Amino acid sequence: MSLGDEHDGASAGAGGTGQTRTRLPDSGAGDVYGGVYGGARRPARNSRSLITVVGVVVLLIAAIAFANRSGGGDDTPSDAPADRAAAPTAATGVRPVTGKNGTIPSGYARDEQGAQSAAANYAVALGSDGMFRQPTRHEIVRAVHDPASVDGLLGKLDAAYSAAFLKNVGLNEDGSTPEGLTFVSRTVPVGTKVVAISDEAATIEVWCTGLVGLAGEGSTKPVTETWFTITEKLKWTGNDWKIESSSQKEGPTPVNGDNRASTADEIAGAVAGYGGFTYAR
Repeated sequence: MSLGDEHDGASAGAGGTGQTRTRLPDSGAGDVYGGVYGGARRPARNSRSLITVVGVVVLLIAAIAFANRSGGGDDTPSDAPADRAAAPTAATGVRPVTGKNGTIPSGYARDEQGAQSAAANYAVALGSDGMFRQPTRHEIVRAVHDPASVDGLLGKLDAAYSAAFLKNVGLNEDGSTPEGLTFVSRTVPVGTKVVAISDEAATIEVWCTGLVGLAGEGSTKPVTETWFTITEKLKWTGNDWKIESSSQKEGPTPVNGDNRASTADEIAGAVAGYGGFTYAR
């Protein structure tokens, strides 16, 4: 089914309930984060000291958790509507986004559906392995954040992604991956929820699962799975939704299944061979 296909049911405006559309694969495996999607996740546990310093970027919280394995988590917003039900998964046929800012989808609708689509795709971008290298980190942050917050945020992030921190994650001092290993950092949105929305602002929760770690012989930080919920406060600016701030908490986490853990080569091959999606609500 293509994005252009029409279906019964329209997109919801502000204050309504949207419908979930199909996720379309992105081409361009050579993109910084493997299409719109190739990237990172945030392990469920985080370091409160760096959360305080950085505050607005979810990925860093996760990476710190992966490196330090300490506990913590942010509270959910208290103003979430109790009676808001999840939208059905039938495709609406409405295009979720009309363009791209580099490799990240841009040009979302100024309504509930557009805000949820933006939040999901921004979570993926901020969860990509590109966040661990300064040039691509700057590109991602500028693409998804309110311009008014970018400059101050970049300085804090560059300080947080220090050589010592990257070494603790298992990477080289410049964020590159040691020879013979494959760095895996990928976020997969499972669903979105509107907490609050107006013409100028929106608060969206994105429930995610993620993968992070180093695949390869001799890795001391194998790839693991986590579950977490990201809360993004979005602002309508420059004719698009952009992030003003974001936070993260652990879960909801399902019970682990009985699947056999794959080998490092299988994980590395899957990361290289399976591209990502443009997420749509």
